[in-house]
Amino acid sequence: MTAPATHTLAAAQGPLHAGVHAAHWARRNLFSTWSNALLTLGALWLIYKVASGLLRWGLLTASFGTTRAHCDAVSGACWAFIREMWPLFLVGTYPFEERWRPYLVFLAIVAVGVASLFRAVRQWRWFFPLWLGVGLAGFLVIRGGLGMGLLHVDTSLWGGLMLTVMLSVGGIGISFPIGVVLALGRRSRRMPIIRALSVGYIELIRGVPLITVLFMSSVMLPLFFPPGFDLDKLLRAQIGIILFSAAYVAEVVRGGLQAVAKGQEEAADALGLGYWQKMRLIVLPQALRIVIPPLVNTFIALLKDTSLVAIIGLYDLLGISAFATANPQWLGKLVEAYVFIALIYWSLCFAISRLSLRLEQRLQSRQH
Repeated sequence: MTAPATHTLAAAQGPLHAGVHAAHWARRNLFSTWSNALLTLGALWLIYKVASGLLRWGLLTASFGTTRAHCDAVSGACWAFIREMWPLFLVGTYPFEERWRPYLVFLAIVAVGVASLFRAVRQWRWFFPLWLGVGLAGFLVIRGGLGMGLLHVDTSLWGGLMLTVMLSVGGIGISFPIGVVLALGRRSRRMPIIRALSVGYIELIRGVPLITVLFMSSVMLPLFFPPGFDLDKLLRAQIGIILFSAAYVAEVVRGGLQAVAKGQEEAADALGLGYWQKMRLIVLPQALRIVIPPLVNTFIALLKDTSLVAIIGLYDLLGISAFATANPQWLGKLVEAYVFIALIYWSLCFAISRLSLRLEQRLQSRQH
Protein backbone atom coordinates (compact mmCIF):
# COMPACT_ATOMS: atom_id res chain seq x y z
CA MET A 1 0.00 0.00 0.00
CA THR A 2 1.39 3.39 -0.96
CA ALA A 3 2.04 6.17 1.52
CA PRO A 4 -0.90 8.36 0.43
CA ALA A 5 -3.28 5.42 0.72
CA THR A 6 -1.97 4.62 4.21
CA HIS A 7 -2.46 8.25 5.26
CA THR A 8 -6.02 8.23 3.90
CA LEU A 9 -6.86 5.03 5.80
CA ALA A 10 -5.44 6.45 9.04
CA ALA A 11 -7.47 9.62 8.59
CA ALA A 12 -10.64 7.60 8.00
CA GLN A 13 -9.97 5.51 11.11
CA GLY A 14 -9.24 8.61 13.25
CA PRO A 15 -12.83 9.44 14.30
CA LEU A 16 -13.60 5.75 14.86
CA HIS A 17 -10.53 5.34 17.05
CA ALA A 18 -11.45 8.48 19.02
CA GLY A 19 -14.97 7.14 19.59
CA VAL A 20 -13.66 3.80 20.81
CA HIS A 21 -11.23 5.56 23.13
CA ALA A 22 -14.02 7.75 24.55
CA ALA A 23 -16.26 4.72 25.13
CA HIS A 24 -13.40 2.88 26.86
CA TRP A 25 -12.69 5.90 29.08
CA ALA A 26 -16.38 6.27 30.04
CA ARG A 27 -16.70 2.56 30.86
CA ARG A 28 -13.55 2.63 32.98
CA ASN A 29 -14.22 5.91 34.85
CA LEU A 30 -18.00 6.39 34.87
CA PHE A 31 -19.54 2.92 34.65
CA SER A 32 -16.90 0.69 36.24
CA THR A 33 -19.30 -0.57 38.93
CA TRP A 34 -23.05 -0.48 39.43
CA SER A 35 -22.70 2.22 42.12
CA ASN A 36 -20.59 4.41 39.83
CA ALA A 37 -23.14 3.92 37.05
CA LEU A 38 -25.99 5.04 39.35
CA LEU A 39 -24.02 8.08 40.47
CA THR A 40 -23.19 8.98 36.87
CA LEU A 41 -26.80 8.67 35.74
CA GLY A 42 -28.00 10.66 38.74
CA ALA A 43 -25.47 13.41 38.08
CA LEU A 44 -26.44 13.56 34.40
CA TRP A 45 -30.12 13.80 35.33
CA LEU A 46 -29.41 16.61 37.81
CA ILE A 47 -27.30 18.51 35.27
CA TYR A 48 -30.06 18.13 32.69
CA LYS A 49 -32.74 19.44 35.04
CA VAL A 50 -30.68 22.45 36.15
CA ALA A 51 -29.44 23.29 32.64
CA SER A 52 -32.87 22.94 31.05
CA GLY A 53 -34.45 25.08 33.76
CA LEU A 54 -31.86 27.83 33.34
CA LEU A 55 -32.18 27.68 29.55
CA ARG A 56 -35.96 27.95 29.77
CA TRP A 57 -35.87 30.80 32.29
CA GLY A 58 -32.96 32.74 30.79
CA LEU A 59 -33.67 32.39 27.05
CA LEU A 60 -36.78 30.53 25.91
CA THR A 61 -39.34 32.30 28.10
CA ALA A 62 -37.31 35.45 28.84
CA SER A 63 -38.14 38.99 27.83
CA PHE A 64 -35.62 41.06 25.90
CA GLY A 65 -37.88 44.10 25.62
CA THR A 66 -37.28 47.57 26.98
CA THR A 67 -40.09 48.11 29.50
CA ARG A 68 -41.61 46.40 32.53
CA ALA A 69 -44.75 45.69 30.50
CA HIS A 70 -42.77 43.37 28.22
CA CYS A 71 -41.46 41.51 31.28
CA ASP A 72 -44.90 41.08 32.86
CA ALA A 73 -46.10 39.30 29.73
CA VAL A 74 -43.62 36.41 30.14
CA SER A 75 -42.71 34.00 32.94
CA GLY A 76 -38.95 34.03 32.37
CA ALA A 77 -36.15 36.46 33.05
CA CYS A 78 -36.52 40.20 32.53
CA TRP A 79 -33.31 41.30 30.83
CA ALA A 80 -34.71 44.79 30.26
CA PHE A 81 -33.87 45.37 33.93
CA ILE A 82 -30.17 44.70 33.26
CA ARG A 83 -30.24 46.80 30.10
CA GLU A 84 -31.65 49.72 32.09
CA MET A 85 -29.57 49.37 35.25
CA TRP A 86 -26.15 48.23 34.02
CA PRO A 87 -24.50 51.65 34.62
CA LEU A 88 -25.57 51.42 38.26
CA PHE A 89 -23.93 48.00 38.55
CA LEU A 90 -20.71 49.36 37.03
CA VAL A 91 -20.18 52.69 38.82
CA GLY A 92 -22.90 52.89 41.46
CA THR A 93 -24.47 56.29 42.09
CA TYR A 94 -21.57 58.15 40.48
CA PRO A 95 -22.91 61.41 38.91
CA PHE A 96 -24.32 60.78 35.46
CA GLU A 97 -22.51 63.68 33.76
CA GLU A 98 -19.16 62.53 35.19
CA ARG A 99 -19.38 58.84 34.36
CA TRP A 100 -17.00 59.27 31.44
CA ARG A 101 -14.18 59.41 33.99
CA PRO A 102 -14.50 55.85 35.39
CA TYR A 103 -15.21 54.60 31.87
CA LEU A 104 -12.00 56.26 30.64
CA VAL A 105 -10.01 54.73 33.49
CA PHE A 106 -11.51 51.32 32.68
CA LEU A 107 -10.42 51.63 29.04
CA ALA A 108 -6.91 52.65 30.13
CA ILE A 109 -6.63 49.60 32.39
CA VAL A 110 -7.88 47.32 29.61
CA ALA A 111 -5.35 48.85 27.19
CA VAL A 112 -2.46 48.28 29.60
CA GLY A 113 -3.74 44.75 30.29
CA VAL A 114 -3.84 43.92 26.58
CA ALA A 115 -0.34 45.35 26.13
CA SER A 116 0.83 43.13 28.99
CA LEU A 117 0.11 40.06 26.87
CA PHE A 118 3.18 40.87 24.77
CA ARG A 119 6.49 39.65 26.16
CA ALA A 120 8.37 42.76 25.04
CA VAL A 121 6.08 44.92 27.18
CA ARG A 122 6.36 42.62 30.22
CA GLN A 123 10.16 42.73 29.99
CA TRP A 124 10.19 46.53 29.91
CA ARG A 125 11.89 47.89 33.00
CA TRP A 126 9.07 50.38 33.62
CA PHE A 127 6.33 47.75 33.35
CA PHE A 128 5.38 47.59 37.04
CA PRO A 129 5.73 51.36 37.58
CA LEU A 130 3.40 51.75 34.60
CA TRP A 131 0.72 49.66 36.33
CA LEU A 132 1.22 51.61 39.54
CA GLY A 133 0.99 54.91 37.69
CA VAL A 134 -2.17 53.91 35.83
CA GLY A 135 -3.81 52.82 39.08
CA LEU A 136 -2.87 56.01 40.95
CA ALA A 137 -3.83 58.27 38.04
CA GLY A 138 -7.12 56.40 37.65
CA PHE A 139 -7.97 56.91 41.31
CA LEU A 140 -7.21 60.64 41.09
CA VAL A 141 -9.28 61.04 37.91
CA ILE A 142 -12.26 59.27 39.46
CA ARG A 143 -11.96 61.26 42.66
CA GLY A 144 -11.40 64.63 41.01
CA GLY A 145 -10.56 67.87 42.80
CA LEU A 146 -6.99 68.62 43.92
CA GLY A 147 -6.69 71.40 41.35
CA MET A 148 -7.08 69.09 38.36
CA GLY A 149 -10.07 70.93 36.96
CA LEU A 150 -12.37 67.97 37.60
CA LEU A 151 -15.40 68.00 39.86
CA HIS A 152 -14.70 66.32 43.20
CA VAL A 153 -16.90 63.23 43.60
CA ASP A 154 -17.24 62.02 47.18
CA THR A 155 -16.45 58.36 47.76
CA SER A 156 -19.93 57.85 49.23
CA LEU A 157 -21.20 58.02 45.62
CA TRP A 158 -18.79 55.32 44.41
CA GLY A 159 -20.11 51.81 44.07
CA GLY A 160 -20.73 48.80 41.90
CA LEU A 161 -18.00 46.98 40.02
CA MET A 162 -15.74 50.04 40.19
CA LEU A 163 -15.66 49.91 43.98
CA THR A 164 -15.21 46.13 44.05
CA VAL A 165 -12.21 46.29 41.71
CA MET A 166 -10.64 49.19 43.61
CA LEU A 167 -10.92 47.50 46.99
CA SER A 168 -9.68 44.13 45.73
CA VAL A 169 -6.80 45.47 43.60
CA GLY A 170 -5.72 47.86 46.34
CA GLY A 171 -5.93 45.10 48.93
CA ILE A 172 -3.98 42.63 46.80
CA GLY A 173 -1.32 45.11 45.68
CA ILE A 174 -0.54 46.50 49.14
CA SER A 175 -1.09 43.41 51.28
CA PHE A 176 1.30 41.28 49.20
CA PRO A 177 4.57 43.04 50.17
CA ILE A 178 3.34 43.39 53.75
CA GLY A 179 2.59 39.66 53.85
CA VAL A 180 6.05 38.83 52.50
CA VAL A 181 7.68 40.94 55.24
CA LEU A 182 5.50 39.28 57.89
CA ALA A 183 6.43 35.83 56.60
CA LEU A 184 10.13 36.68 56.77
CA GLY A 185 9.65 38.15 60.24
CA ARG A 186 7.90 35.01 61.47
CA ARG A 187 10.81 32.83 60.29
CA SER A 188 13.47 35.13 61.69
CA ARG A 189 15.86 33.47 64.16
CA ARG A 190 18.08 36.44 64.96
CA MET A 191 15.30 38.94 65.81
CA PRO A 192 13.01 37.32 68.42
CA ILE A 193 11.03 40.52 69.05
CA ILE A 194 10.21 40.89 65.33
CA ARG A 195 9.30 37.24 65.21
CA ALA A 196 6.99 37.51 68.23
CA LEU A 197 5.27 40.59 66.80
CA SER A 198 4.80 38.90 63.43
CA VAL A 199 3.38 35.75 65.00
CA GLY A 200 1.05 37.76 67.24
CA TYR A 201 -0.26 39.87 64.37
CA ILE A 202 -0.82 36.91 62.04
CA GLU A 203 -2.56 34.77 64.64
CA LEU A 204 -4.70 37.67 65.88
CA ILE A 205 -5.94 38.66 62.41
CA ARG A 206 -6.46 35.07 61.26
CA GLY A 207 -8.46 34.37 64.41
CA VAL A 208 -11.24 36.86 63.59
CA PRO A 209 -13.52 37.12 60.54
CA LEU A 210 -13.19 39.91 57.99
CA ILE A 211 -16.48 41.43 59.09
CA THR A 212 -14.96 42.09 62.53
CA VAL A 213 -11.88 43.71 61.01
CA LEU A 214 -14.10 45.95 58.88
CA PHE A 215 -16.12 47.00 61.91
CA MET A 216 -12.94 47.76 63.85
CA SER A 217 -11.42 49.78 61.00
CA SER A 218 -14.65 51.72 60.51
CA VAL A 219 -15.43 52.43 64.18
CA MET A 220 -12.19 52.14 66.16
CA LEU A 221 -9.58 53.39 63.69
CA PRO A 222 -10.73 57.06 63.78
CA LEU A 223 -10.18 57.04 67.55
CA PHE A 224 -6.42 56.77 67.01
CA PHE A 225 -6.30 60.07 65.08
CA PRO A 226 -6.41 63.60 66.50
CA PRO A 227 -9.79 65.32 66.96
CA GLY A 228 -11.13 66.86 63.78
CA PHE A 229 -9.22 64.47 61.53
CA ASP A 230 -11.81 62.73 59.37
CA LEU A 231 -10.63 59.55 57.72
CA ASP A 232 -12.63 58.65 54.62
CA LYS A 233 -14.91 55.63 55.02
CA LEU A 234 -13.57 54.03 51.83
CA LEU A 235 -10.00 54.43 53.06
CA ARG A 236 -10.94 52.85 56.39
CA ALA A 237 -12.43 49.85 54.60
CA GLN A 238 -9.35 49.59 52.39
CA ILE A 239 -7.06 49.57 55.43
CA GLY A 240 -9.14 46.83 57.06
CA ILE A 241 -9.00 44.68 53.91
CA ILE A 242 -5.23 45.18 53.61
CA LEU A 243 -4.61 44.23 57.24
CA PHE A 244 -6.79 41.13 56.90
CA SER A 245 -5.33 39.96 53.61
CA ALA A 246 -1.71 40.52 54.69
CA ALA A 247 -2.01 37.90 57.44
CA TYR A 248 -3.23 35.22 55.02
CA VAL A 249 -0.63 36.14 52.41
CA ALA A 250 2.05 35.83 55.11
CA GLU A 251 1.04 32.26 55.92
CA VAL A 252 0.96 31.30 52.25
CA VAL A 253 4.42 32.77 51.65
CA ARG A 254 5.74 31.11 54.82
CA GLY A 255 4.67 27.76 53.40
CA GLY A 256 6.63 28.49 50.25
CA LEU A 257 9.70 29.49 52.26
CA GLN A 258 9.57 26.22 54.16
CA ALA A 259 9.31 24.29 50.89
CA VAL A 260 12.59 25.69 49.59
CA ALA A 261 15.42 23.23 50.18
CA LYS A 262 17.71 24.15 53.05
CA GLY A 263 20.68 23.61 50.80
CA GLN A 264 19.70 26.69 48.80
CA GLU A 265 20.23 28.94 51.82
CA GLU A 266 23.44 27.15 52.76
CA ALA A 267 24.78 27.62 49.23
CA ALA A 268 23.91 31.34 49.39
CA ASP A 269 25.71 31.62 52.73
CA ALA A 270 28.72 29.87 51.24
CA LEU A 271 28.80 32.47 48.46
CA GLY A 272 28.95 35.22 51.07
CA LEU A 273 25.55 36.71 50.31
CA GLY A 274 23.89 38.84 52.96
CA TYR A 275 20.44 38.09 54.37
CA TRP A 276 18.49 40.38 52.07
CA GLN A 277 20.56 39.36 49.03
CA LYS A 278 19.93 35.72 49.83
CA MET A 279 16.20 36.25 50.20
CA ARG A 280 15.81 38.51 47.18
CA LEU A 281 17.94 36.53 44.74
CA ILE A 282 17.73 32.91 45.90
CA VAL A 283 14.97 32.02 48.36
CA LEU A 284 12.00 34.29 47.62
CA PRO A 285 11.88 33.68 43.83
CA GLN A 286 11.67 29.93 44.44
CA ALA A 287 9.18 30.26 47.30
CA LEU A 288 6.85 32.54 45.34
CA ARG A 289 6.96 30.22 42.34
CA ILE A 290 5.85 27.34 44.57
CA VAL A 291 2.94 29.20 46.16
CA ILE A 292 1.36 30.71 43.03
CA PRO A 293 -1.79 28.49 43.29
CA PRO A 294 -2.55 29.26 46.98
CA LEU A 295 -1.72 32.93 46.45
CA VAL A 296 -4.19 33.14 43.59
CA ASN A 297 -6.76 31.34 45.73
CA THR A 298 -6.25 33.96 48.46
CA PHE A 299 -6.65 36.80 45.97
CA ILE A 300 -9.83 35.30 44.51
CA ALA A 301 -11.26 34.90 48.02
CA LEU A 302 -10.40 38.55 48.73
CA LEU A 303 -12.18 39.66 45.56
CA LYS A 304 -15.37 37.96 46.71
CA ASP A 305 -15.01 39.03 50.34
CA THR A 306 -15.13 42.71 49.37
CA SER A 307 -18.92 42.32 49.29
CA LEU A 308 -18.82 42.54 53.10
CA VAL A 309 -18.15 46.30 52.93
CA ALA A 310 -21.91 46.76 52.59
CA ILE A 311 -22.18 46.39 56.38
CA ILE A 312 -20.29 49.68 56.88
CA GLY A 313 -22.29 51.64 54.33
CA LEU A 314 -20.34 51.02 51.12
CA TYR A 315 -22.17 49.51 48.18
CA ASP A 316 -20.01 47.32 46.00
CA LEU A 317 -21.17 45.18 43.11
CA LEU A 318 -23.35 42.97 45.32
CA GLY A 319 -24.60 45.72 47.62
CA ILE A 320 -25.65 47.97 44.75
CA SER A 321 -28.33 45.44 43.81
CA ALA A 322 -30.44 46.89 46.66
CA PHE A 323 -30.41 50.27 44.91
CA ALA A 324 -31.19 48.77 41.52
CA THR A 325 -34.19 46.78 42.74
CA ALA A 326 -35.49 49.66 44.90
CA ASN A 327 -36.60 51.42 41.74
CA PRO A 328 -40.43 51.16 41.69
CA GLN A 329 -40.32 50.20 38.02
CA TRP A 330 -38.15 47.15 38.72
CA LEU A 331 -39.34 45.85 42.06
CA GLY A 332 -38.92 42.12 42.55
CA LYS A 333 -36.08 41.64 40.01
CA LEU A 334 -33.51 40.40 42.48
CA VAL A 335 -33.02 37.09 40.66
CA GLU A 336 -31.92 38.83 37.47
CA ALA A 337 -29.61 41.10 39.48
CA TYR A 338 -27.99 38.17 41.30
CA VAL A 339 -27.52 36.20 38.08
CA PHE A 340 -25.89 39.20 36.41
CA ILE A 341 -23.62 39.77 39.42
CA ALA A 342 -22.71 36.07 39.57
CA LEU A 343 -21.66 36.15 35.91
CA ILE A 344 -19.41 39.14 36.56
CA TYR A 345 -17.79 37.51 39.60
CA TRP A 346 -17.30 34.26 37.69
CA SER A 347 -15.71 36.09 34.75
CA LEU A 348 -13.25 37.92 37.01
CA CYS A 349 -12.32 34.81 39.01
CA PHE A 350 -11.97 32.69 35.87
CA ALA A 351 -9.73 35.30 34.24
CA ILE A 352 -7.50 35.46 37.34
CA SER A 353 -7.20 31.66 37.51
CA ARG A 354 -6.33 31.38 33.80
CA LEU A 355 -3.69 34.10 34.10
CA SER A 356 -2.14 32.33 37.08
CA LEU A 357 -2.13 29.04 35.17
CA ARG A 358 -0.38 30.70 32.25
CA LEU A 359 2.17 32.22 34.64
CA GLU A 360 2.84 28.81 36.19
CA GLN A 361 3.36 27.19 32.79
CA ARG A 362 5.75 29.92 31.68
CA LEU A 363 7.80 29.68 34.87
CA GLN A 364 7.96 25.89 34.60
CA SER A 365 9.15 26.09 31.00
CA ARG A 366 11.90 28.50 32.04
CA GLN A 367 12.89 26.21 34.90
CA HIS A 368 13.25 23.20 32.58
